[in-house]
Amino acid sequence: MTSIRTVGIVGAGAMGRGIAQIAAQAGLTVKLHDQDPIAIEAARQYLRETFERLTEKGKINAADGVAALARVMPCEAIEALGDCEVVIEAIVERLEVKRELVSRLETILGQDAVIASNTSSLSITAIAAIARYPGRIAGFHFFNPVPLMKVVEVVDGQSGDPETGDRLMALARHLGHVPVRCKDMPGFIVNHAGRGMNIEGLKVAQEGVAGFPDIDDIMREQAGFRMGPFELMDLTGLDVSHPVMESIYNQFYQEARYRPSPLTALRHAGRLFGRKTGAGFYAYPNGQKSTPAAQVAPATRPRSVWVSRVSARGHARTVQLLGTLGVFPETGSRPSPDALILVTPLGLDATTAALAEGLDATRVVALDTLLPLEVGRRRTLMTTPMTGAAVREAAHGLFAADGTPVTVVRDSAGFVAQRILACIVNIACDMAQQRIGTPADIDLAVRLGLGYPQGPLGLGDTVGAGEILEVLRNLNNLTGDMRYRPSPWLWRRAGLGLSLLTQEN
Repeated sequence: MTSIRTVGIVGAGAMGRGIAQIAAQAGLTVKLHDQDPIAIEAARQYLRETFERLTEKGKINAADGVAALARVMPCEAIEALGDCEVVIEAIVERLEVKRELVSRLETILGQDAVIASNTSSLSITAIAAIARYPGRIAGFHFFNPVPLMKVVEVVDGQSGDPETGDRLMALARHLGHVPVRCKDMPGFIVNHAGRGMNIEGLKVAQEGVAGFPDIDDIMREQAGFRMGPFELMDLTGLDVSHPVMESIYNQFYQEARYRPSPLTALRHAGRLFGRKTGAGFYAYPNGQKSTPAAQVAPATRPRSVWVSRVSARGHARTVQLLGTLGVFPETGSRPSPDALILVTPLGLDATTAALAEGLDATRVVALDTLLPLEVGRRRTLMTTPMTGAAVREAAHGLFAADGTPVTVVRDSAGFVAQRILACIVNIACDMAQQRIGTPADIDLAVRLGLGYPQGPLGLGDTVGAGEILEVLRNLNNLTGDMRYRPSPWLWRRAGLGLSLLTQEN
């Protein structure tokens, strides 16, 4: 890092100007080039206003803001980047255009200069394939907005020199960012790991298990995420996220875990991109998300309750919760004729759970017990196709009696949170198995890049690797869908009682 004093940036759009800002604030000279001189001037004006705004807010002092802007040097000719130790390209996501730029830079830069690509979707190995010195080319993937999103992926191509990645890791730290090291694979770490939430959320909706708002509510208020999958896709925009889904699916040769959904294909074709178009999975009248009114919980409660003992953990958690609600379940081995029958399956549907014990499906309701059943933390119930309306309402009223919100979904193998969480953890496990990144870097990148409450491997440890494995195996067996096959990283560690963050020697 001591040899890096001048950084070149090619591309003066949102990413380029964001990288320019943090580099200038870190005391580096920034040479900013774009083939459009107007874009360079617009970026300078943006940076001027940004530094002034930061000064007004007390984030930096006026002198530092003026000095930072002075360190950003507009360069209409690309030859002006010749003395840069590192050049970061943030141009259009087209392989041939990036290759042309690399070829041009190699005629300008010294042999020891690093060429870094901010690509989010293209192979670093492919970009470097035409280079005279491919070892000095690496990925340096920032996230938008660059000053706020503190993680940056340093990507080693197949022809890369490890020292190139080392220099970029040090540069990232100097810029005040948190670098993670990863192998050149589709989606790198963050975009790869993000497949679980959105794709499985779409599968749940496509099966008619629950509506978009219900799925989002469950992932926010039961699973603890900042946003559910449909809120997130509306924020990002399907014009961005749907092509990424298709690209990663095809780059992995139609791997079932990444299979996209016709729900996004239809909306993408209809230009229902989300917030930016005023309509997506939600409507946005006057720019504000329109959501259905909260459902009022029924006042009815069951006369008696019987809880299945098939899952010891599920039984214990359910009985404990019922105690706080003032209900003491029946203790017999079979339910009485009038009892609400509660089952607590992992990765199974309510129907399968009922049939396995020979229970009366008209009185069966399933409760999701994978996560702790805390007051205020949304609870999810699931009915069989035969569950009576009165039974459904009584169960809803019971579990909402302490003011905790309740969502009732249609019969599904794995409820909603179970399915999505299991897919998130399983994909991260397979990334660790493929050595795309270290377990620690995978968790760090996802937590910072996607804003998850925990990294996916840590989340698996918290929930229980054995429980996640049971959910996946039951989903796989019941549906026959290979998207749910457990990763070897998961089943080995679950069997050995090891943390999913345990790296092999």
